[in-house]
This record gives sequence, C-alpha cells and structure tokens, in this order.
Amino acid sequence: MSALERLDSPLTPLRHDVWAANNAHSDVCYQLQVEAEPDSLCRVLNLFALQFLVPHRLNVEQQDDLLNIEIGISGLSWHRAELIAQKMRNLICVSEVQLSTAGKAW
Repeated sequence: MSALERLDSPLTPLRHDVWAANNAHSDVCYQLQVEAEPDSLCRVLNLFALQFLVPHRLNVEQQDDLLNIEIGISGLSWHRAELIAQKMRNLICVSEVQLSTAGKAW
C-alpha cells in the first residue's frame, strides 16, 4: 500500500461534513450499553471506519450481559456526531447511547 492509499496519510483527504460545513468541530464522547456478543464492538466501531474516522480513546468493560463502551473522537461537528449516534441507536445490539462533548464526560 502506497502513502497515497493509506488512510492516515496527510495526502488522503478526510471526509467533509457537507451538511454542517461551517459548524465548529470538537471532541465528542459516546457512552453506550450494548449486548455482550462477539460482534457488538465490531458493529459499533464499523460506523466510524466507514467514514475514515479513528477514535482516539476506547474503553470497554463487561458487566453481566452488557458491554459499557466509551468512545472518544476528535474533529466532528455536533451534527455529524448526532448522525453517528443515531446510527448506533439503530443497531439491534445497542440498548443505550449518550453523546456529550469530551470535556463533560472525560
């Protein structure tokens, strides 16, 4: 894979939020409760991977039949962060999603 094909390369443009192009970008924190199934974490993280986003922080703890997941990610507009949270809520394995700015939750 060449440097032009690598997603972490500065030559690879990030996907722009065309619906909220003028909105300020910030650090956000997702707090989720999902079923403790083998594919649950992959399903949640795939929502970021599909948009070429890499979380800067990830914490997962199992509590009985649930996984408590905290995901920190930078550079999202609030609009885009809400859209991702709504997609998480649509996953069958997800029981709860809370979204906050990173300063409040971390």
